[in-house]
Amino acid sequence: MKKGFIGLVFLWVTQICCAQFSLRSDQPIKLACDNAEEKVVQTALKLFIRDYQSVFSASAAVDARQGNIIVGTVGKSPLLKAVSADVSALTGKKQAFLLQVLPDGKLLVAGSDSHGTAYGIMELSRLIGVSPWEWWADVTPEKKTSFVLSAEYQTLQSPSVEYRGIFINDEDWGLMPWSSQTYEPSDIKGHIGPKTNARIFELLLRLRANTYWPAMHECTLPFFLTEGNRKVAEEYGIFIGSSHCEPMVCSAAGEWRRRGQGDYDYVNNSASVYKFWEDRVKEVAQQGNIYTLGMRGVHDGQMQGAKTVAEQKAVLERVLKDQRGLLQKYGNKDVTAIPQAFIPYKEVLDIYNAGLQVPDDVTLIWCDDNYGYIRHFPTAEERARKGGNGIYYHVSYWGRPHDYLWLGTFSPYLLHQQMKLAYDRGIQK
Repeated sequence: MKKGFIGLVFLWVTQICCAQFSLRSDQPIKLACDNAEEKVVQTALKLFIRDYQSVFSASAAVDARQGNIIVGTVGKSPLLKAVSADVSALTGKKQAFLLQVLPDGKLLVAGSDSHGTAYGIMELSRLIGVSPWEWWADVTPEKKTSFVLSAEYQTLQSPSVEYRGIFINDEDWGLMPWSSQTYEPSDIKGHIGPKTNARIFELLLRLRANTYWPAMHECTLPFFLTEGNRKVAEEYGIFIGSSHCEPMVCSAAGEWRRRGQGDYDYVNNSASVYKFWEDRVKEVAQQGNIYTLGMRGVHDGQMQGAKTVAEQKAVLERVLKDQRGLLQKYGNKDVTAIPQAFIPYKEVLDIYNAGLQVPDDVTLIWCDDNYGYIRHFPTAEERARKGGNGIYYHVSYWGRPHDYLWLGTFSPYLLHQQMKLAYDRGIQK
């Protein structure tokens, strides 16, 4: 009898110490999250609350102190100190998250930084059955009556590439008219506003992407000249960058005729071009940006004022020095702490191969040949650079002599093969 009694006590204690995490359609829940968490975390919480309502037809709310789900960023959230979970595995990782069922049956969502925490929240949305494409591809979530994670459940995830995202290019025929005429009607010519960008950024956040090069053709009002766009980028934790011909997050094609004076020429009109860049850096220095360095023509052409490769190289050396001076003056005295990129695209690759010295902390972004084949893979010396390497790969293209704007002229497998080859050869920044 004693033996049997001891066995029953043991089983009861086991159930108390190792409870599973469960959600039910008749169960409102609370998510405990400190109010001081970054905007991207707050945005992810709002998305999850919407997802929970869609799946379980029940309410969810955020509480600063207690809840069924404990959400927090390492080093920032006091809530993590109150739970017994070991979050040391997140130390030293960027954008990483840990999901773990706690002994009391609550779920911990911890991030190594704010992006990691937000991705952890979105992982929970994915687990309950919400596709990242639920809006863009009309993937309606399936209704559920219950959801369970076992008492032993734990997942630790982190990205293998630090900056991941898309370039909205050749928007003339698709995104811009759809946005300005249908989804977000506007009397402003070429308007792609915050409502449209919020939908794009939501998809990126759900897919764990964090980087965006905005549309930049002359037909479109530039991103930073459109009210509300900066704010929505901050809310979704999106790093704003710019393409191979758009240095210092300035859309030269769309902005020079609005803000510039004279020719876009750093040989004969450097003071005006410098001010053009300076005004933008002063405006956005405290936002999350990846600054493209260098200079080309106003729109995807060779720079003005310099003809030979040697002349262009001399101009670019001066440009790089002046641009980094602006970042140091308005952004961070330690300029190496600011994300920067240099893109050897088209004729700029010839200049780079002629011996142009790019600062070691600047990421080199290599390009394909516009038809799916990467033109250059980093050498051992380039792989060892502090700034690392990136890739700019066309899945659509508008340019002479052949356009492919809707259906690519190469196979999906070629894209996979080339991108995997790029990663395996050290393009991982």
